Amino acid sequence: MQPCVISVGGSLIVTEQGIDTNFLADFRKILLQEIKRGRRFVLTVGGGMTARQYMRAAARVLDVTDDDRDWLGIHATRLNAHLLRTVFRDVAHPVVVKNPMRAIRAWKEPVLLAAGWRPGRSTDDIAVRMAKKVQAQTVINVSNVAQVFDRDPHTHADAVPFTRMSWRQFREIVGEVWDPGANVPFDPVAAKYAHRHGIEVRMVSGKDLEAMRRAIAGQSFTGTIIIG
Repeated sequence: MQPCVISVGGSLIVTEQGIDTNFLADFRKILLQEIKRGRRFVLTVGGGMTARQYMRAAARVLDVTDDDRDWLGIHATRLNAHLLRTVFRDVAHPVVVKNPMRAIRAWKEPVLLAAGWRPGRSTDDIAVRMAKKVQAQTVINVSNVAQVFDRDPHTHADAVPFTRMSWRQFREIVGEVWDPGANVPFDPVAAKYAHRHGIEVRMVSGKDLEAMRRAIAGQSFTGTIIIG
């Protein structure tokens, strides 16, 4: 059975109120159930509110370059990845992957954690690169976004959600450029890579536990599938 690659939005883990331990406990429970069925997982995690707070703090002091903003975000993702590795300590590989281009050595455990790599590359990008490396055809994107809409649903009451869409359609919506700290359903650079290599992405809300469980289990779910 191919490993399941999951890109976990950092905003699910670190919110404005602090670390969401309820989500961590629920996420652990769902994955452990699948591990008992023989599944293995590669998890990447974003920087969440930790990254945004550091970026905002630096910007209040001086003009911050995109490169510096990216590095702040990268280190936030690494901290969150170590938190997840600790949460899954009994089933996780002890080393967090920080470069998806290097060979994965001695991975025998059910869970492998990966974090930020270098400027210009989000953890969504790490997820699709890890998927190609472990020969997984699908990445599950778990975030605070339930579905992809044809326009911003916060400003357009008539926005229409997609249950299934092509990479071409998705890329027309999000554009081509990665912006550190941007709040988009899936990183445009990662979308381009997934499109090129034929990787399917299933987008699901981490706040909908049943939908998340079904997406991870490979069942029908409420969300958006991007493919082709």
